[in-house]
Parts: sequence; structure tokens; C-alpha cells
Amino acid sequence: MGTIWVVLIAIVALIAGVALGFFIARKYMMNYLKKNPPINEQMLRTLMMQMGQKPSQKKINQMMRAMNNQQK
Repeated sequence: MGTIWVVLIAIVALIAGVALGFFIARKYMMNYLKKNPPINEQMLRTLMMQMGQKPSQKKINQMMRAMNNQQK
């Protein structure tokens, strides 16, 4: 009878740990994305200029649309 309680407590502790870990990781990622937003048009323009390309607004819009579609 004692072994059953030990196993039951271990399983409950494991489930609680996984749930708690999930919510802590979710909160951390939300705060991280709030402080460090994903790439925006200005970052994309700078990146293209560093690669030696002259970015046009049409090209920037096209790349932003492609990245937004990829995230969904």
C-alpha cells in the first residue's frame, strides 16, 4: 500500500512540475517578445543595406508579408 502512495505522489508532482514549467516558460517568452519585438521594416531595411542591396519599399513590403505569413 505504501508503494502505491509513493508512485501516486511522484506522478502528481511530475504533472504539477510540467504544468508549472509550461506557464513559467510562456510568461518568460511573452516578456521577451515584448522587450525584443520581432523584425520590423526598419530592421529589414538595415539588413538589406548591410548585404549590399538597395531596398525599395515594394521589396520591403513583400518580405514583411512573407515573414508574417510564415509566422501564422
